[in-house]
Amino acid sequence: MEVAQSGSRVKFGRAFAIGIGLNIAFVAVEIIYGLMANSSALLADAGHNASDVLGLAFAWIAAWLATLKPRGKYTYGLRKTTILVSILNALLLFGAMAAIGYDAIGKIREPQPVAGDKVMIVAAIGVLINSVTALLFIKGQKDDLNIRGAFLHMAADAAVSLGVVGAGLLIVLTGKQWIDPLMSFIIIGVILWGTWKLFTDSLDLALDAVPRNIDIRKVNAFLLEHDEVKEVTDLHVWAMSTTQVALTAHLTVPGSQRDGFLELLQRDLSRRFGIEHTTFQIVPENSNGVNDCGSKGDLEHLTDS
Repeated sequence: MEVAQSGSRVKFGRAFAIGIGLNIAFVAVEIIYGLMANSSALLADAGHNASDVLGLAFAWIAAWLATLKPRGKYTYGLRKTTILVSILNALLLFGAMAAIGYDAIGKIREPQPVAGDKVMIVAAIGVLINSVTALLFIKGQKDDLNIRGAFLHMAADAAVSLGVVGAGLLIVLTGKQWIDPLMSFIIIGVILWGTWKLFTDSLDLALDAVPRNIDIRKVNAFLLEHDEVKEVTDLHVWAMSTTQVALTAHLTVPGSQRDGFLELLQRDLSRRFGIEHTTFQIVPENSNGVNDCGSKGDLEHLTDS
């Protein structure tokens, strides 16, 4: 599931390049015709697509940085740039939506004529471009969370552009100019709904929270299922990037273990939880059945609030 694989990087690097190129061209068209048609809905979609261009570019750069080997003071490499970029993308979207909302409020106070036919034509082009961009990532989205995010984002953009087409059609049929800023607010609401989740999830990962798709209590129970493991302490699970998860733990075990015990644990954690980077510290069990450090372990951090 890692973008770090060279074949995947080359393949989807081309997809990123094509998607970015198509969307840059479309943003220019939307801005020009949005101003000509006096459409805040079209400008809202342009602002959103501009943020998507930056988002795709940042994601591409971060995916490349994540493949660089650790060196110097960056002992984990630059994998966490993928998380930082997710936060940056969310902040860019918040800013773009604030600007579009301000413009839409102004047009509600002072309604202005909107060329609904132009809005429909340009937004229809957006449906086509965003759909094509989404299709570029459709194969990889099944195996790579980063690629899946790009696919879902562009598919959502196609749906938003379709909504703008509907606004243009309603304006042509009814002549009601308030439909345009109203559609802007609907678009803003849809985008903010998804952006808030992106922001909070990314912030959690940046603060080394357990990734949302992993239940640390189940990880702890899974480790204790093995006969050799008598106690688990100092269990930590965190995201090294948006696609890579790390785990460290102290395991209290008897004096002898079966051959390949740790390798088996690592394979099982990878297969069951998607945790690829694991580090264990073995704590020998003394005759009293507790670890040599005398600690019973502190599992309070496993109870989420």
